[in-house]
Amino acid sequence: MSKTSVVATIGPVSNTADVLRALRDAGVTVARLNGSHGNLAWHAETIALIRHTLPDVPILLDIPGRKIRTTQLRVEPSFAVGDIVVLTTDISHDGSSKVPVNYDVLHEKLRVGVRVFADDGTLSFVVDAIDGRDIHLRAEAAGTLKSRKGINVPEIDLGQQLVTARDREMIAFARQHGVDFVGISFVESAAHVEAIRDLIGASTPQIVAKVENQGGLDHVEEIAAATDVIMIDRGDLSVETNVDYVSIYQKRIISAARRHGKPVIVATELLHSMIDNPLPTKAEIGDITNAVIDGATAVMLSGETAVGKFPVEAVARLRSIVTLAESHYHPVTHYVGNDATTPTDLRAATLALTRTLPISQVVVLSQTGYAARLVAMAALRQPILVVGNDQALVRTWNLLPGATGIYLPQIPFVAPDAGLLALKVLWEQGHLHERDIVLLVQAASDNAQSSLNLLQTVQVGQLAREQAWHAVAASAPLTSAVGV
Repeated sequence: MSKTSVVATIGPVSNTADVLRALRDAGVTVARLNGSHGNLAWHAETIALIRHTLPDVPILLDIPGRKIRTTQLRVEPSFAVGDIVVLTTDISHDGSSKVPVNYDVLHEKLRVGVRVFADDGTLSFVVDAIDGRDIHLRAEAAGTLKSRKGINVPEIDLGQQLVTARDREMIAFARQHGVDFVGISFVESAAHVEAIRDLIGASTPQIVAKVENQGGLDHVEEIAAATDVIMIDRGDLSVETNVDYVSIYQKRIISAARRHGKPVIVATELLHSMIDNPLPTKAEIGDITNAVIDGATAVMLSGETAVGKFPVEAVARLRSIVTLAESHYHPVTHYVGNDATTPTDLRAATLALTRTLPISQVVVLSQTGYAARLVAMAALRQPILVVGNDQALVRTWNLLPGATGIYLPQIPFVAPDAGLLALKVLWEQGHLHERDIVLLVQAASDNAQSSLNLLQTVQVGQLAREQAWHAVAASAPLTSAVGV
């Protein structure tokens, strides 16, 4: 079983029930929506469609946050080297003469001679003049400036707010529609993560902190400690820092995330050529393979599945590449902190037992998700079934490497026989089988060093006979991982 999650961005070419089912069958783990594109009505309809079609697939809503973008344009201007392109903070324009941006004081922050980049650095300009709200840019290369494309100014601190009004609107929307994760752009500190967490005010949606500039790199350890998930947005990272260093920075960020036991998503241009072509380049295959070897727990497609010509083929190809990479290189295990060798350390004990005993599956009982994350991030070779009674949280566990969330609301987690009851239900539903030797993990609290953690090994067939359990018929459908 492949343990690397595949995140696919849903867009105009993929927001139908038939394509969504095809994407799932090809290997999609998480559905991503880019909040910078489309209006809230479109996102609401798409969320409802995903929930109806793929109820066990978690949804990541990437919110615009502090990222500066061009607005929706009626005219997308093309230009040659040396031409002047006028950006403006007056959003009444439509691109025909001036291109508006969504940061209303950008003209106050820039100065003549500063370099400005657009569209993940594929377009570059130099500020030629500033006239009121208008910013005159001289093009350094020919191209077309399109709608909703990112604008980067790495030379200058643009002084944006930690949490924007748009953040507040989008997070309220995410909570209203039951989104599982929110992606936060340009995270530079633990304080930024905590400000978003306070705004969410609940266990879900969980936070995906995007490390994509020098500030994020400088504070990656504290960000990794504070967030739920890290995303490496290589598009902005390459523009905001130095494109030649992106692969080095990727390794650094992955190492930090794994040290803190947090999932990490590698994003941007993994199969960019498959937007227009049915096959990837050899370099793209190598890039994906190395991301898995580095220890990425998830890889993400953007335009490939949102607007590309071959969305299902791209997912199938990505799933094939990561599965092959996993079969040859097992991820290196990292632990939180310096002392992970005490007998009561949940992660160390789980890893030791799964490596020394013929364990075929691991079953984790988790109420908050803490135990689920600790066990999954220990880089086990066995598949992990994580049982919970919070439907929203259970769905998020499908992002954890090698984990499947199982929603069992009938299990009384506080009861002393909760583990036995969970195993019985999993057996009855067909998740566990006669020959399985299961490691059952129950964490007493959100404390990795708790002396009350419980780990049990179970021979499923023997236990089933002793308890007179009865499995469902082989042809019966399994209960959905989210209980719908």
